[in-house]
Amino acid sequence: MNLQIEKIKPAIDKLHKKYGDKNYSILYGTGCVKNPKVMFLFMNPTARNLSTHKNWRGLRASWVGHKKMWSLFCAVGVFDKKLNDKVQSLKTNNWTPEFVEEIYQDLAKHGAYATGLGRCTQPDARALPDIIFRESRDVTLEEIRLVNPKIIISFGNQVTSNLLRQPIKVSECRRKRYDLMIGKKSYAVYPTFYPVGMGFRNIKKAIEDMRKIIRLK
Repeated sequence: MNLQIEKIKPAIDKLHKKYGDKNYSILYGTGCVKNPKVMFLFMNPTARNLSTHKNWRGLRASWVGHKKMWSLFCAVGVFDKKLNDKVQSLKTNNWTPEFVEEIYQDLAKHGAYATGLGRCTQPDARALPDIIFRESRDVTLEEIRLVNPKIIISFGNQVTSNLLRQPIKVSECRRKRYDLMIGKKSYAVYPTFYPVGMGFRNIKKAIEDMRKIIRLK
C-alpha cells in the first residue's frame, strides 16, 4: 500500500461532492501504487461500475462489473488471460469483492495502475464540461507524483487535452510522446483512443498503439 495516496483522498471526495451524483461513491486509483510501469488515465466513473454503489463492500476501483476493458488489459499484456476468461464468463451481478481484489492484485503484479481524471461519479456516460477536468487536474498531478509511473496512457481527446493543457486529437498524434512537468520531473504521456462506448470502433487501434507504447518501458 502507498500510504501517501491516502493524503489525496479528501481532495477527491471534495470534487465528487461538488460535481458527482450523491447516490454513488467515488473511486480511487488502484493497482500497482508505487513506480508502476504504466498508469492508465481514464475519464470518470459511472453507475455502471458496481463499486460505485453504496452497498458495495469491496475495493472501489475502475471497471468493476465491466468486461471490455479487461480484455484490452489482457491484449496489451498487463492482465492474466485465465482471469480475463473468468471476467468474460461472469454476469455483472456475480462479481464479488474477493474477485475484484484478485484481479487488481494481478494488475498490480503486471505493473499497471488505473485511475481517472474526472473525480465525480455520474449515473451514466454523459459528456462532462471541461471545468470538471480542469479542477481535477491538480489532484491528478499529485497522484502522478506520488505513484511515479514510468509512462502514462491517457484515454481520449478531452482527458488528454485537459491533462496537458493543450488541444489534442488522438487521431493526429498516435504513439506520440508528450512531456508533462510536475515539479522538476518530466513524465511521458501518450494519448490513446478511448476504446469503450462510442469509441469501441477504435479498440483495435488502441490495442495496437498501447502494445507498442508499453514496450517502450
